[in-house]
Amino acid sequence: MSRYLRVALVQTSEENLDQFADGLRARMKSPNAAELVVYPELHLCPAGAAADVEEYYAAHAQPLDGPRGKALSGLARELGIWLVPGTVLERDEDGNVYNTAVVYDPRGELVATYRKIFTWRPYEPMCTGREFVVFDMPGTGRIGLSICYDSWYPEVTRHLAWMGAELVLNLVQTTTTGRAQEIPVNRANAIVNQIWVASVNGAAPTAEGRSLLVDPEGHVQAAAVGTEDTTLLAVVDLDRVPAARKHGTGGDSWPWDHFAPGDTPLELPLYNGRIDPATWRPAISPETPAGLRPAGPAVFRRPAVEGEES
Repeated sequence: MSRYLRVALVQTSEENLDQFADGLRARMKSPNAAELVVYPELHLCPAGAAADVEEYYAAHAQPLDGPRGKALSGLARELGIWLVPGTVLERDEDGNVYNTAVVYDPRGELVATYRKIFTWRPYEPMCTGREFVVFDMPGTGRIGLSICYDSWYPEVTRHLAWMGAELVLNLVQTTTTGRAQEIPVNRANAIVNQIWVASVNGAAPTAEGRSLLVDPEGHVQAAAVGTEDTTLLAVVDLDRVPAARKHGTGGDSWPWDHFAPGDTPLELPLYNGRIDPATWRPAISPETPAGLRPAGPAVFRRPAVEGEES
C-alpha cells in the first residue's frame, strides 16, 4: 500500500495569532482536511510599521516555549494535525534571534525546530543556524525543513535527502521578482535528489505567491498561478521516492546509484572534503516498504540516522 500524506499548503498574507487561529480552524472544517498543514516563512511575524530591527524583535521574538509557542501547540492538539505554522522569530536564552521553522505533532508536541542557515544578507539580520533538520511522521515518512533562500544552495536539500527526507518543506516569504528563479530551483532540487519538494510562499500584498508542490521526477503536482490567497490541497505519495530511485527518474536516471564497488573517493576542493562512495546513498525512511528498498549492497548506504531502522 502506498504511503499517502494529505497536505495543505497555505498561501496567504501575514496574520496575527488570532487571525491565524480563526483561519486554520476554518480550513480544517473541510471533510477533506489535511494531515499536514504548512504556512509561509515569518507568517506570524510581519515587519509592519517597525522602525528598526530592535523594534521588530521586541514585537515578535519569543522563546519557542513562550506564549506564541503554547498557542500553536494548543491549535495542533485541538485540531489533531501536524502543523508547520511557517517560521517564527526565536529568541534563545542568550538573547540571540533566529528565523526558525517549528513543527507540532497532533498531540501538540514541538517535534522539530530548524534555524535558517542561509539568511538573505544583508537584509535579514537574524543569526544563522548550523544544523540540518529532518523529522519522522510515524507510519508515513521522513520530512526535511528548509527556509526560503536555503533552496538556492543545493547542499541544503541534498543533505536533507541524504538524511532520508522524502519531502522537503521550503517555507518562503519572497517579496521580489526572485520568485521566478525559485520555481525552477525547487524543481531542480526535487529532480536531482528524487524527492518531493513543497515551496510555500506568502500571498499578496505580503509576498509574490506562486507556491508549488513538485514530485520526485520534477513534475509540478499543484501550483498557485499567482499571488492570490489560496490553499493548495494535495495528496503526496511518499512511495514515489523509493520507486523513482529503484526504477530511475524517467526510467533512465539513478543519481544515488552512480558509484560502484572499488570507486575511490571524489575530492571536493571547494568544501575541503570529499564524496565517499561508501556513504553516498541516502538514509532509508523506516516507513519505506521492503520491496522498494535499494537492491544494492548495504555497505553503500550511508550510516543510519539515530533512531532509524538498520
